Amino acid sequence: MPLVNAKEMLTKAKAGHYAVGQFNINNLEWTKAILLTAEELKSPVILGVSEGAGKYMCGYKTVVGMVTAMIEELNITVPVALHLDHGSYEGAKKCIEAGFSSIMFDGSHYPIEENFAKTKELVETCNKLGLSIEAEVGSIGGEEDGVVGMGECADPDECKMIADLGVTMLAAGIGNIHGVYPENWPGLSFETLDAIQAKTGDMPLVLHGGTGIPDDMIKKAIALGVSKINVNTECQLVFAEATRAYIEAGKDKQGKGFDPRKLLAPGTEAIKAKVKEKMEIFGSVGKA
Repeated sequence: MPLVNAKEMLTKAKAGHYAVGQFNINNLEWTKAILLTAEELKSPVILGVSEGAGKYMCGYKTVVGMVTAMIEELNITVPVALHLDHGSYEGAKKCIEAGFSSIMFDGSHYPIEENFAKTKELVETCNKLGLSIEAEVGSIGGEEDGVVGMGECADPDECKMIADLGVTMLAAGIGNIHGVYPENWPGLSFETLDAIQAKTGDMPLVLHGGTGIPDDMIKKAIALGVSKINVNTECQLVFAEATRAYIEAGKDKQGKGFDPRKLLAPGTEAIKAKVKEKMEIFGSVGKA
């Protein structure tokens, strides 16, 4: 099945009161683990690529080639969108040229007028090419490829202003952050989310920084209009933990345990388990 844009899967998720997971990829193992799990659970899936990860994987064209070939070789039948995560204006254009099926333009660090103008231009381009586009209002806390946000809450009126441009989905800051949440994190602002939902109607809303948010908060956010949830750090943590355990047990020194195909296998299985856990919480299992 060729890459698809995220519009149909997110429209269905919004109507069905569940969320589609965006799981960021960092290499071949990540991609394979996520695709196989999505196929096993018959769940639609979005593969997220940050600009840093795209550079690490030898550029956006390399990523498109790897993902599209893997979908074919693994006989993946569920809908898969390949999505730029927290893209700059320049990065968004490069991903469009490379063959991504979906992009995010993160203009949240610009004045709202500049965010509006740049988003408007990219919406027009994506509409012509049949791609989905995500915009952001109100910075997400933590750091994502050099973009640092303090976890501010978005202005619902500004959210409506950007949503009315015709974006496919909208990421709005509601106190969420990237990475591991600190112990003194006050939680998500459901009051803000409710106000944004009231202004944007059927627009699928996106929750960034899905790592570490309690399950009950996740489910309440979905009930209030969140249709896409991003996960990255949790997969990195379980991959690192499983790899560390393999080496500390001395398995890399047994036979050909040093072979990267064996060395990386426990981490890959850990990603599969984490993705499965998240898809079940998000409610996307069986929705492909």
